[in-house]
Amino acid sequence: MTEFWLISAPGEKTCQQTWDKMNIATTQSNLSTNSKFSIPDLKVGTLDVLVGLSDELAKLDSFVESVVKKLAQYMTDVLEDSRDKVQENLLANGVDLITYVTRFQWDMAKYPIKQSLKNILEIVSKQVTQIDNDLKARASAYNSIKGNLQNLERKNAGSLLTRSLADIVKKEDFVLDSEYLITMIVVVPNRLVLTSLLFEDQDSGLFSVTLFRKAIDDFKHQARENKFAVRDFQYNEEEMKADKEEMTRLSTDKKKQFGPLVRWLKVNFSEAFIAWIHIKALRVFTESVLRYGLPVNFQAMLLQPNKKNMKKLREVLQELYKHLDSSAAIIDASMDIPGLNLSQQEYYPYVYYKIDLNLLDFK
Repeated sequence: MTEFWLISAPGEKTCQQTWDKMNIATTQSNLSTNSKFSIPDLKVGTLDVLVGLSDELAKLDSFVESVVKKLAQYMTDVLEDSRDKVQENLLANGVDLITYVTRFQWDMAKYPIKQSLKNILEIVSKQVTQIDNDLKARASAYNSIKGNLQNLERKNAGSLLTRSLADIVKKEDFVLDSEYLITMIVVVPNRLVLTSLLFEDQDSGLFSVTLFRKAIDDFKHQARENKFAVRDFQYNEEEMKADKEEMTRLSTDKKKQFGPLVRWLKVNFSEAFIAWIHIKALRVFTESVLRYGLPVNFQAMLLQPNKKNMKKLREVLQELYKHLDSSAAIIDASMDIPGLNLSQQEYYPYVYYKIDLNLLDFK
């Protein structure tokens, strides 16, 4: 299961008691694997500011999650769906994502807690917006090279009716620079091939036929009647050389960009993912203060539900915390209550945010 539930409940006599109570209730029947989620003493500010922040954090959460997913998906595209290699590169602070989330520690250097919550939010927003813009620019440059190379590769593959002939025909196959004669290239289905040929694939053979220029139209007509295809091809050494050079150049450019691009994706995926989990921490803190009041006294907890027991886990948590809000069982998620962000997700008597680490969509 790559889904986690980040929840908080008010501290009882101590926050440890809150943790113990939840942990015993959920682990007895193997409902979830739990860990404490450590949030430092952040600056609270005024209640009005917290209500506004709650809405801003919800938007930023969605944006940062979308950037994290884009980075993960683009890593998959660049590594061309090699699942093992992708997982190796999608790390946060050098560890796998589950380890990072379950052992989360606030990064004091990146997000100083002496700053106001609004300032921390702006630091994250600026950082991830920059990553998103850089990703767009880098992806565009790499995709352009990759696309042009694929087009050339396609031209050099496929049926004899459509593929490039540059690597098949030779100069001696043609009568060149003759006023009266011209060499035509003809594709003949294999079942009709009776003579020697230049090249063949599984469907057809390729022939060169030299004839008088004035007979071109008649020849093409006769070829059609016999189900032969006359290719519109003129031997041009310079063009063929240019095509080969372009393919070599694109191939070299792609290889040159590949390594630095994967490294950039690895570093910036880690940065964006770390920012995302810090946003989750900010949301839990803000929402807990709005729900449970001051002084700040709550325990944040991370649950990894057992897939088979998710419904039962919800029921146990409901039973454990229903006293916090008697209306919670019937609140409609479409109602709009400032600061509670119900439109975004389900509402429970405890603070709850989902963290889904299934970031990849393998084709």
